Amino acid sequence: MASMHEIDFEILGDDMQFVKIELDPGEGVVGEAGAMMYIENGITLNTIFGDGSQQQGGFMGALLGAGKRLLTGESLFMTVFQNQGQGKAKAAFAAPYPGKIVALHLKELGGHLVAQKDSFLCAAKGVSLGIAFTRRFGAGLFGGEGFILQKLEGDGWAFVHAGGTLEEKTLAPGETLRVDTGCIVAMQPTVDYDIQLAGGVKTVLFGGEGLFLATLRGPGKVWLQSLPFSRLASRIYAAAPQTGGGGREQGSILGGLGNLLDGDGR
Repeated sequence: MASMHEIDFEILGDDMQFVKIELDPGEGVVGEAGAMMYIENGITLNTIFGDGSQQQGGFMGALLGAGKRLLTGESLFMTVFQNQGQGKAKAAFAAPYPGKIVALHLKELGGHLVAQKDSFLCAAKGVSLGIAFTRRFGAGLFGGEGFILQKLEGDGWAFVHAGGTLEEKTLAPGETLRVDTGCIVAMQPTVDYDIQLAGGVKTVLFGGEGLFLATLRGPGKVWLQSLPFSRLASRIYAAAPQTGGGGREQGSILGGLGNLLDGDGR
């Protein structure tokens, strides 16, 4: 018997997507802080300690769920959106930056997914959010964004967000894929995950791709993103005049003249 709430949904938009979830009376979804776009009449908001999946565990169960979220770097609290009305009502959740939202049915994927800690958007009430330590010490020590991954467990729908363009790949047994750690959105737990150096010393020092790459080995599905938020944020920060970046054209022949022409020079 399913323990998750059965929800209907629709994903709208192109590069700035949002998911619209239709809730029957009594149904609910749990959302990441700040992800809500709007809610219709009849839906109530309730901030909870943890992820709401330890309802039968009392205070200690809630404390355990909150502790797991704290270890992944997320907020101790989440918000439950419950339809307390007499008819159907909708709640919408928006992606935090340009990209794609993907709906993952946990039951169809084996009841368990491993996800990048900031990719989770919302899920059917009852989905458990925990931590998934990588299997090798090296992966934990050098993995960057992949140090502590988030574990989604249950048999209902979960929605994750990928920056830029999303690609779903199915790895055959023994098939490997080397990926920038920040480009991993989610993967099935059957996929083996490890960290390796990104080539020799010159590649590490001058390649511009970071020190380490994640090696994924099948079997199983993986979901990848073309634009991790950390990469987007670092480029914006580097280009900001306040930080001394000022854009790539600074070293060109135009230099400051280009800024004067486009209105940036003051």
